[in-house]
Amino acid sequence: MHPDVSVIIPCYNERRTIHLLLDALLAQTFPIQHMEVVIADGGSTDGTPQAIVEWSQTHPELVVKLVRNEKKTIPSAVNTAIQASSGATIVRMDAHSKPHPEYVERSVAALLEGKAQNVGGVWDIQPGRDHWIARSIAVAAGHPIGVGGARYRYSEKPGFVDTVPFGAFSRKLLDEVGLFDETLLANEDYEFNARIHQNGGKVWFDPQIRSAYYARSTLKALAKQYWRYGYWKWQMLRRYPKTIRLRQALPPLFVSGLVILAILSIFWPFALWMLAAVVSLYVFVLLLVGLQMAIKHRQFPFVLGVPLAILTMHFTWGTGFLWGIICPQNQNKG
Repeated sequence: MHPDVSVIIPCYNERRTIHLLLDALLAQTFPIQHMEVVIADGGSTDGTPQAIVEWSQTHPELVVKLVRNEKKTIPSAVNTAIQASSGATIVRMDAHSKPHPEYVERSVAALLEGKAQNVGGVWDIQPGRDHWIARSIAVAAGHPIGVGGARYRYSEKPGFVDTVPFGAFSRKLLDEVGLFDETLLANEDYEFNARIHQNGGKVWFDPQIRSAYYARSTLKALAKQYWRYGYWKWQMLRRYPKTIRLRQALPPLFVSGLVILAILSIFWPFALWMLAAVVSLYVFVLLLVGLQMAIKHRQFPFVLGVPLAILTMHFTWGTGFLWGIICPQNQNKG
């Protein structure tokens, strides 16, 4: 017997790629007669809802529900879609993603085996556009130097983890831990998993559960994304201080350290030498990573592109985190 599955997808202005996700869901090895797709659209202005309706009309074998996300945030989209769904199992996905054919089947199997209360897998980071900087961002977003210990971006070893991207879980779990926190405009997945752990549950990472994830295609979009991540990470950590990890603390410590050295260098010449040494070492390491990736992928532009992307991720995440401490009021939804 197969449990009924509801695939939950927050969505906003994804007309260009939404068909890739829907095609991938149609091609799942899990029986589609036991699966529905619920998409919560946050008021797209590029014709995404029309594209979803048109796709659904030509593929009636897969049930696709389109609901409106009135609050226009990611956690409210997830909750709206969950409330409009009927499956005993919830599989959360992203409109920027494309699951491998066995994604739903493996997720459901892990839950039925009792691996954990929430299960998820690997993001295979893909470029958002066919451009050298977009390709560089995709490589940087999957590199340990760029993302620290976020195993779901690169690891091939299964095990218990703090969090997974999106995840799959039983609807009954929501009766125990509640829906997603709509006061957080980012890091809502991490906060949800923190409540699972507080409730005595576990989160399981299985590298055989895979999906392609399309990264931001410009440094500006990447900076906006990681600023938002950093800002809302601090808001989440205020509630769950014990969940902080070294990889999360390093960017704000690094940025604040540079600011302190820059201020001290006005009055203390040695601080200027220290600042120059730290910056030089940092740039040297990033260039080594860029060179390594350029050789590995045979893409010469990675020598510059990958360091620029990693620098953008580190500094915007770090400054966003620090700004969250200084000015904890709500920021725009970004």
